[in-house]
Amino acid sequence: MQTVTRPWGWYQTVSESPGCLIKRIVVSPGQRISLQRHRMRAEHWLVVRGMAQVTVGERVLDLVVGQHVDIAVGEMHRLANRTTEPVEIVEGQLGNPLDEADIERLQDDYGRN
Repeated sequence: MQTVTRPWGWYQTVSESPGCLIKRIVVSPGQRISLQRHRMRAEHWLVVRGMAQVTVGERVLDLVVGQHVDIAVGEMHRLANRTTEPVEIVEGQLGNPLDEADIERLQDDYGRN
């Protein structure tokens, strides 16, 4: 499995088939992904390690191991780690296409567009 490093941590693609992609995502302590949305895919996040701060639309939730959230197509969302331990989630993506070009970043701590 290839590990893709990002400024906030890393991810691995676990499984990929037409219209479905499963990723393992780890967010480093004190980091967060961009506030973003997707036009072509919905996502489902399941916390498997740590405590994740999740923004979905106007809601901000603290999720622990075993808790999950659905993110609809077009819904603003962000995953953050406000703790001193890594946060790991399993992300399921459903849609087409399932690629990085479908990320619309609304706010980014690392200067990416």
